[in-house]
Amino acid sequence: MRIVVAEDLYLLRDGMVRLMEAYGHQVVATAATGPETLDALLTWRPDVAVVDVRMPPTQSDEGLRAALDARREVPGLPVLILSQHVEQLYARELLADGAGGIGYFLKESVFDADQFIDALERVAGGGTAMDPAVIGKLLSTAPSNRRLAALTGREHSVLGLMAEGLSNQAIGRRLFLSESAISKYTTSLFGKLGLTDDGSGNRRVLAVLAYLNNP
Repeated sequence: MRIVVAEDLYLLRDGMVRLMEAYGHQVVATAATGPETLDALLTWRPDVAVVDVRMPPTQSDEGLRAALDARREVPGLPVLILSQHVEQLYARELLADGAGGIGYFLKESVFDADQFIDALERVAGGGTAMDPAVIGKLLSTAPSNRRLAALTGREHSVLGLMAEGLSNQAIGRRLFLSESAISKYTTSLFGKLGLTDDGSGNRRVLAVLAYLNNP
């Protein structure tokens, strides 16, 4: 994969570059400020980008806003946000376009290299990779949704794990259920959320967006 890394802390940025290269990926550019991030994303149009939220010059939300601006110019540009903070407003905006290719992890939740690279590859493939802590933060201020309220407890559990980016097989292992059982739950929750199969393969992404955004 061709990757852009946007992180203002040198040691962390250099460490991520070395990690990605050790896994056989190519880091085509790095950035340490918001403007540098936007320029790198639009210039290189990478297979995926890792972007911090708070970057110079103001250390507020430059990184996340750069990712949003880049995805407006390049719809579906895969971005994995890696931060110490959950910026709820911009995170919801990032998720709201429905294009997929989105991840959001807290730095403190990344425990090993395989987990991080797996999330990165999932996002590069157009999927989602969400930290459960980020999901919890977004849901804590979300309005109610009648369609979500129609889901059973088990369907909520399946959808929550789907939001983390897990496959049916991985969800089954987590819930100690067969893959066929998980397939039945996903079919049921898709129906309750009004997500018909249009052949695009995006129902999982749309279900996750419904779960996180509660439109």
